[in-house]
Amino acid sequence: MEKEGLAMASPAKDISPDSMVERQSKRPAQLRNPWACSPYTIVATLLGFAVLLVMVQSFLTRQLDTKGCEMSYMRPAFAKFADFDTEHTRFASKYSLYLYREGGVDEDLRVKGVPVLFIPGNAGSYKQVRPLGGEAATHYHNVLRHDVTANKAGKRSLDFFTVDFNEDITAFHGQTLLDQAEYLNDAITFILSLYHTPARSERDPDLPDPTSVIIVGHSMGGVVARTMLTMPNYQSNSINTIITLSAPHARPPVSFDGDIVRTYKGVNDYWRHAYSQKWAIDNPLWHVTLISIAGGGLDTVVPSDYASLASLVPETHGFTVFTSSIPSVWTGMDHLAITWCDQVRKSIVRALYDVTDVSRPTQTLPRAERMRGFKKWFLTGLEDTAEKTLPHTEPKTLLTLEDNSNAIIPPGERLVLRSLGRTKQKPKPYLLPVPPQGEGKKRFTLLTNERLDSTGEHGKLEVLFCSVFPLQAGQSAALFSMNMDLSGDSSGSTRLACKNAAADVIALPSSTRESTFAFNTQGVAPFSYLQYELEDLAEHQFVAVVDKSGEHSTGWVVAEFSTSSESVYRVNMGLRRLLTTGLNMRLPARRSLTTEVKIPALHSSLLAYKLHIGKQACDMGELFAPLLRQYITDVHESKFFVNVKDADINLHGVAPYMPPPFLAKQPSNGLSLQLWSDPTCDSSVEITLRVDLLGSMGKLWMRYRIVFAAFPLLVVALVLRQQFRVYDETGVFMSFAEGLNECVLSSLPFALAALTFLSIALVGAQRQTPSVAQRSLKGTGSNVTDLFDYTNHELLLGSEDTFFCFLVPVFGLMCIGICVVVNYVALGITSTLALLYSVLRSSSSQNDEAKRTPGAFAVTSTRQRLITTCILLSLVSTVIPYHFAYMVLCIVQIATCVRGYRLASDTRLDTNYNFYNYAHSILILMLWILPINLPVLVVWVRNLAVHWLTPFSSHHNILSIMPFIMLVETLSTGRMVPRVQSRFHLFTNVLLFSLAAYAAVYGVTYAYVLHHLANILCAWLVILHFDASSFSAKQISTILETIDPDSNVKKRP
Repeated sequence: MEKEGLAMASPAKDISPDSMVERQSKRPAQLRNPWACSPYTIVATLLGFAVLLVMVQSFLTRQLDTKGCEMSYMRPAFAKFADFDTEHTRFASKYSLYLYREGGVDEDLRVKGVPVLFIPGNAGSYKQVRPLGGEAATHYHNVLRHDVTANKAGKRSLDFFTVDFNEDITAFHGQTLLDQAEYLNDAITFILSLYHTPARSERDPDLPDPTSVIIVGHSMGGVVARTMLTMPNYQSNSINTIITLSAPHARPPVSFDGDIVRTYKGVNDYWRHAYSQKWAIDNPLWHVTLISIAGGGLDTVVPSDYASLASLVPETHGFTVFTSSIPSVWTGMDHLAITWCDQVRKSIVRALYDVTDVSRPTQTLPRAERMRGFKKWFLTGLEDTAEKTLPHTEPKTLLTLEDNSNAIIPPGERLVLRSLGRTKQKPKPYLLPVPPQGEGKKRFTLLTNERLDSTGEHGKLEVLFCSVFPLQAGQSAALFSMNMDLSGDSSGSTRLACKNAAADVIALPSSTRESTFAFNTQGVAPFSYLQYELEDLAEHQFVAVVDKSGEHSTGWVVAEFSTSSESVYRVNMGLRRLLTTGLNMRLPARRSLTTEVKIPALHSSLLAYKLHIGKQACDMGELFAPLLRQYITDVHESKFFVNVKDADINLHGVAPYMPPPFLAKQPSNGLSLQLWSDPTCDSSVEITLRVDLLGSMGKLWMRYRIVFAAFPLLVVALVLRQQFRVYDETGVFMSFAEGLNECVLSSLPFALAALTFLSIALVGAQRQTPSVAQRSLKGTGSNVTDLFDYTNHELLLGSEDTFFCFLVPVFGLMCIGICVVVNYVALGITSTLALLYSVLRSSSSQNDEAKRTPGAFAVTSTRQRLITTCILLSLVSTVIPYHFAYMVLCIVQIATCVRGYRLASDTRLDTNYNFYNYAHSILILMLWILPINLPVLVVWVRNLAVHWLTPFSSHHNILSIMPFIMLVETLSTGRMVPRVQSRFHLFTNVLLFSLAAYAAVYGVTYAYVLHHLANILCAWLVILHFDASSFSAKQISTILETIDPDSNVKKRP
């Protein structure tokens, strides 16, 4: 009667003794050669590394933004709240709360103003609050406390609090992120209680006690801030304003920890669900504003694409902006510089003061007013959605002119003042008639190198929008705060009711022939720019430009009304045509002050470009040098190029793996170029745009770094599949190198081709999601469609364009080369250690016969191994994370390979080579899984350093490591896996194919799952080792007996 169970060709066997020398493999010796390398593999490796080196070189040297941050200075002082102890939070022994004070400015430790909490990021320090805290104290001390209007508006000092997380690593560990969020909610409760305690507060008793705290978070601190609102201990409405700096909101930086992936998903789903509610009463985040500030291309720690809020928050409650867009900043910055950059901290502090109001319990203005203030300080003002104050203000200036004044510019003509102050007497007005409504889509633009005066100021230039005022005596004094009478002694006069336009001035970097960078503003005043659509000027008849300069100056003004057909060019070319031929266009000599070129097809963050703008001839002398603004509207990214001739163009547009927008929108507007050029030169300008192929290669590194941790497992799994297939058929377990040689010519090309077609199919599916999302929003909403909408981008390479499907074989080629190098490095280490082992254990101490026996491999008895395994599993379940055990197993497996290599080299037996090749391939698999486990291990070691011993439940699951332990322990005895010649060999194929497919399709987004898939594979291999036909009750009893005296216990190498 046949035995039930797995049908094996033979039971598991130990390393063969001399009696098996006769059974030599009939396959060529090349199969067992661990150093085998075919010409095809060499070519693939060289090509892969050539592409990888070009990518790295491009990332380091090409398309780099210029660093323009100025250093900030402060005199910090910190006060620790020792009474924020275990009575308030269970994390008091691990974390600490501090109050920041600026030395020499505000050293009073009592709270007195608006509470602001700074949250450091991944491995960040609580001392990173110093630049913001110092600037806030200095600005209030030097400016606001002397401003009566500001005090009446509720402006008080900012009390900056900060937390010491002992440089916790939150980017790799979801539970740490949740712990910090819980601690911070407790800290907010404590902070608010300080303002209720008279002994610790110096606030005006007539003011209401604060009920909310403003949050500023850097890096992962911004993600922690959003997580706080989802925690059970969150106090409702205690947070309504969040500003984040370089925070990866859209997706986790790495996916090696399952907790961080699930936490991100839970938090982002909560925010999306809240803002999808129809009624404000159902939205717990209705009063919350969220501003995400990104550093741009200089941030090489976290891709700035991840800072986008487009998939999380509607534009009414938040937006994403890049530092290169912020007025008077105009520069990108790296991940750490964004916390200390002087220009950025000034903008953030002034924005915070602008939205605070201590007369309200929330300490802030209502949401709509907060959003208006943040847009004023952080956006350029050139956006289509920019709010203009002019239509919402009342006329405050009465302008009186002579009836026979010749200062009216004929309709359709441009006002050009090449120098101000020519009259040297009284102010000189110039009037531009406002065209009638309905004359096409027109726009008013004005550019000057002078500052525009507000009402009542006495500078050089003032711009007013006026309408005819009825001649009724006695009304001017009652209705207007400013009376500008320029009529002289003339008997006849015209009176105009005017609004001042200074509040809508847009600051632009000064651009002259001496200018180098937009951020070089020291000693040079920025340009002042006005831009209004004709609809904004419906109630006005004239634009009055008043030259108030008392002496001749170098100030100039250009103002005009232009139509869209004159100023906006839309390039309707496809991406492939733009890539092959580029863009060549010539702007006409008679053109408007500002010209926009919109290229919708160029929206990918993976491509970079070279722009050239030809020099224009100017007979009368140039008023200013060409000024270029490169921008995209989705995330408010603008870059300014002064005195532009040649420019590197790169953007953070549509990026891989990024979720779709929160609400269904129109397709991306793509790249836009806005050019200000001197229209008085009467000279055409040539614009040339070309794709920078080498510069684009560097953009792949930041977006696809995790691919190099996931894609190689596709190669490893397919090689293992080939090894097991040949072994089950022939009994020869080929080397990893030879298996890779065969896969390069067989399974790998087919796999990469199939994945390429899959990526094309996924792009087609993604193009259907906007309409699906819109239908779900119009109806009752479907969880299924929402799930599809927000997960489809996570697959494979996450691209939304079929053009980039060629990246699948390109990354496959690079990963083949990396796998080849890792394999030979492991071989080199193994052979070197084996040589050292042989030298240390000289052959004189052993006879040749002993090398060929099972005792040569049995370093410990079965009973000892069983006890060791039980101890290790018990430690994993209680004290150490399984990630630590995994690292130990990798070391043990290296030792096994060293002994296997030595034995195979000494005996030259096929069976011993089979075992070594098998053990080495398992080692290669484990080495590629190791990076997934290291980040959590680093977190655990970090917690030990701060004496935090509370275990994390998700890291003590013994089932996540037991198969690895059992397989490594089995291999340490020298036992070879049996051949499987029944249908069950298909199960091995399925497991390895599943591992390969998952690594390619989901590996980047869910890398942590790869450990568990490899764990399942190990469990199957353990079953093959201990199948029913070779594992009996007699063997179980043997394990429990005392150690056999004949078994020699040896030390591991």
